[in-house]
Amino acid sequence: MIPESLATLVEETRGQRHAHWAGREVWLANEAWGQLAVSLQGAQVLHYRPAGDDNKGWLWVTPTPQALPGAIRGGIPLCWPWFADENTADESPDHSGPMHGPARKADWRLDAVDEHEEGVELHLSPRERLHGQLIPRAVIQANGRRLHVELITEHVGETPVKITGALHSYLAVDDAFACRVEGLAGARYLDKLADFAEREQQGELGVRGPLDRIYRSNAELCLDDGTRRLRIARQSSDSAVVWHPGDAPPGDTSVEAARHFLCVEAANTRIDPVWLVPGAQHLLGTTLSREETTP
Repeated sequence: MIPESLATLVEETRGQRHAHWAGREVWLANEAWGQLAVSLQGAQVLHYRPAGDDNKGWLWVTPTPQALPGAIRGGIPLCWPWFADENTADESPDHSGPMHGPARKADWRLDAVDEHEEGVELHLSPRERLHGQLIPRAVIQANGRRLHVELITEHVGETPVKITGALHSYLAVDDAFACRVEGLAGARYLDKLADFAEREQQGELGVRGPLDRIYRSNAELCLDDGTRRLRIARQSSDSAVVWHPGDAPPGDTSVEAARHFLCVEAANTRIDPVWLVPGAQHLLGTTLSREETTP
């Protein structure tokens, strides 16, 4: 579910190409296996629709994106090397760096595009150094069955660094308040709307209003919006973040537009921060696939 202007650019694409949308350079693919749109601001997947799927795609993007240098709300932003206020990796003197880290607003380069009949794999890296000791890379794989995103961090410095992060997936839904997230029953969670009070999920999660929760879970989840069941697998993530602003969305989207997304995120948070030592790497990944129905 993306803005009409971006949808038109994708539909007009034959094969692969670079274009500009909302002031950003974007890479587009419209091929036999499906469609993909990636912003080179933030290495951010904006759109994915496998062939044969409905027209809205699997990801949501606000119809009123911020002008540069602001970030685009929607798709799969990369939160790196910290998530929310867990900014121990912030190198600024007073830890006043941007919310969710610098990666999502940075300019990235497309280093390689590996093609095959079934899909495509993109490799991206920042154009400028974002951290004194850490180097991120992004890998995006798309085909007719799944979308997979990896955020890889390499430690090239001399002292250990504590990092958090997230693949902040905005999933397109018909109505956020009619959704159900399966796989979290019995999981403990921190409720950010109640000053991080720890609670236990009773039964499966039904979305009926604003949510901002960090679940202690590495289980595969399923998002059911009544019309589609989307499976969400996570790699190297023991935190599952579920977020929706309810009827008080951020200023870059409307209440009505916000009813059409739900964030279910692969993350490393205060629950499972990562200590990287010199020479080490860490991979945070998420995989979206449609649940196949049994005849």
